[in-house]
Amino acid sequence: MLEALSACEGKKLDVVTFGETMALFSSTDTRGIEYAQTMMKSFGGAESNVAIGLARLGHLVGWFSRLGKDPLGRYILKGIRGEGVDISRVELADHEATGVMMRELVAGQSSVYYYRKHAAVSRLAPEHLDPAYIENAAMLHITGITCALSSSCADAVEAAVRIAKAAEVKVSFDPNLRLKLWTIEEARARLLPLADKVDYFLPGLDELKLLYGTNDQQQIFNRLGQLSAVSVVKGGLGMNYIVQGTRVEEVPYQPVAHVVDTVGAGDAFCAGLLSGLVRGLSVQEAVQLANVTGAMAVQAFGDWEALPTREQVEAKQSQAVHIER
Repeated sequence: MLEALSACEGKKLDVVTFGETMALFSSTDTRGIEYAQTMMKSFGGAESNVAIGLARLGHLVGWFSRLGKDPLGRYILKGIRGEGVDISRVELADHEATGVMMRELVAGQSSVYYYRKHAAVSRLAPEHLDPAYIENAAMLHITGITCALSSSCADAVEAAVRIAKAAEVKVSFDPNLRLKLWTIEEARARLLPLADKVDYFLPGLDELKLLYGTNDQQQIFNRLGQLSAVSVVKGGLGMNYIVQGTRVEEVPYQPVAHVVDTVGAGDAFCAGLLSGLVRGLSVQEAVQLANVTGAMAVQAFGDWEALPTREQVEAKQSQAVHIER
């Protein structure tokens, strides 16, 4: 059962995270954006997706960022707040824009177009951090996407990690490698040093092949074994891996009969994993929970809309036939 909120006494929030969230416009026309007459409006961002996933699982979670003080920024803020996430540290910036992404599905091929240059979040810097807000969390969650947005954003991530470590707040890190934003050399220079400082490292196997410059899985595991972090590696052949020192443990995927949309699956997995960890589950149990939340999310459309609630996860774990969404 998923009952208690936090395994860490004296902390006001279970998890704090921060980063880019953009307005999302998706074509409803199979001919694509160019010929579409209508678009669906939503929003998405790795960190806010995780925050919403954790809130639905019953956690006290905070997300912060910089958004434009414009209709899209206000829309995003209201949407995330409506999901039960604390947004008290979000800044709506005057005379700055909210980022936009547009998605289409044409002939079975999904394409995403980003309009994020000079968006308000790109000016996020260490001075925008509230140290007390981070210090009062049980876990800080960061991703490499924020690091890739600008040098000031990367500095903010590194500063947040320093604040968390000084306050004995656990840190989880999903590299979320995005080579549209920077080169692999730039990514290595920023992301690999961060992996040395965190408590939980959450990469995908394909990301590690790029970051470590090898396809040799044993070499990759050897590199991970040198970290002080517990590494949870996603995307293996039918399973995830837990790597700590010389020990490698395999955790099979949760079977999924019908995959509808894989967008946001990694964020759903991350939300389940962090949920388990802050509740005091073992890493193995937390990965099993993450497999359930990830598997449930891919059975419906949306970046975050299909993230399961605590009741839905419990129903799934108890093999209930159906629960109304």
